[in-house]
Amino acid sequence: MKPTNIRTLVILTSVLVLSSSVLADDPCVSGLEPGKKPGPYTFVVSTGKERGKLTCFICETADKPAVLIFARTPSQELGELVSRLDAAVGDPKNAPLRGWVTFLSSDQPKFDPIVVDWGKRHAIKSMPLGVFEDPDGPPSYRLAKDADATILLFVKQQVVANFAFRAGELTSQARDEVLKALPKILDKK
Repeated sequence: MKPTNIRTLVILTSVLVLSSSVLADDPCVSGLEPGKKPGPYTFVVSTGKERGKLTCFICETADKPAVLIFARTPSQELGELVSRLDAAVGDPKNAPLRGWVTFLSSDQPKFDPIVVDWGKRHAIKSMPLGVFEDPDGPPSYRLAKDADATILLFVKQQVVANFAFRAGELTSQARDEVLKALPKILDKK
């Protein structure tokens, strides 16, 4: 190989390595931006009194403050976050705060028992869990394919905060950021 070809190859390789590391550091962007209105969608509820029913919690929530989580993987890290959010939703001082988790899957009947077991393992009692039978999620929400979890906080039919995480990004620090944003919707109720 000629020295100029080797030099060109080294330069191209360096550019690719640098650009891939820059892309990996970019925050995940998924879902509705703050200020947007969450649209209605239905999904099959896996836990709670609505179990087995197609439900639209957006429709039922109206102007109340709410936490909506779209997730692809029932991970331990997500369970730790949902457990803490579940405690906030169940706390009477936060009424009428609502919250639910919508898992995305191409096979709702197969994924349902996984969701139920995950909910039991993390003692989720106040937040319904369910499955939307499309791995891309409701189209109007524009969920990123690389987002493992998209968390929307909204009140008065308007998104106030949006958090999105790729697999492995939902660290304890990231969970704390989500929890610190709860007053944004509780103060506006």
